[in-house]
Amino acid sequence: MTDADAPAREGERIAKWLARAGVASRRDAERLIAEGHVTLNNAKVEHPATFVATRDIVQVRGAVIDSPDRTRLWRFHKPDGLMTTHKDPQGRPTVFERLPADLPRVVSVGRLDLTSEGLLLLTNDGALARQLELPATGWLRRYRVRVHGEVSEPALKNLARGLVIDGTRYGPIEAGLDSRKGSNAWLTVSIHEGKNREIRRVMACLGLSTTRLIRIAYGPFQLGNLARGAVAEVPPRVLRDQLPVGQ
Repeated sequence: MTDADAPAREGERIAKWLARAGVASRRDAERLIAEGHVTLNNAKVEHPATFVATRDIVQVRGAVIDSPDRTRLWRFHKPDGLMTTHKDPQGRPTVFERLPADLPRVVSVGRLDLTSEGLLLLTNDGALARQLELPATGWLRRYRVRVHGEVSEPALKNLARGLVIDGTRYGPIEAGLDSRKGSNAWLTVSIHEGKNREIRRVMACLGLSTTRLIRIAYGPFQLGNLARGAVAEVPPRVLRDQLPVGQ
């Protein structure tokens, strides 16, 4: 019997199932499986392509995992001083410690570093988080950036060509001067990739020190007037309308 003649397997691949359940990203779910932490109906899962059916019981490190809820997305106004991680080895406060107790387990869509603030998207679907982080999704991340130093508007415009800093290639960046007062200025900066500390490094390359960094939009989702530390769920209809095709 050929693969085409084989009966369709019921259910969903377990790595994707775990990601949708909010346990971890699909990549991290695969790592949990490889390390032997995942069981299906009390049998250790050997491969991330194992299928989960409706009545199956999935456990991670002995804890039973509830079936994935419908995909949900929240906007969170991250204050500075919080790590975007579930547990910080240095004991610094984290985003996830500050979320409402009635929120289900969620993962972040990308990160904001300790001193950055603004819009952080949270979802109960790890597979969705991974998809929305990919540059191929095409979503801009837009920031308000306060800098100290002499701003050159031609240099800002040249960022649209991309640049290389210490061997790291950064793609095209949209940057414009909003206001200037003395040696301080506010910029609006938009990027596609969001590499680690990308904006701070690019500004430093231009001789500018970043003194405040606020994300105001991630794709079609806006920070708006959401209060610092507040969480607001994106309505299901809006989420359906805005998700990339194929999700």
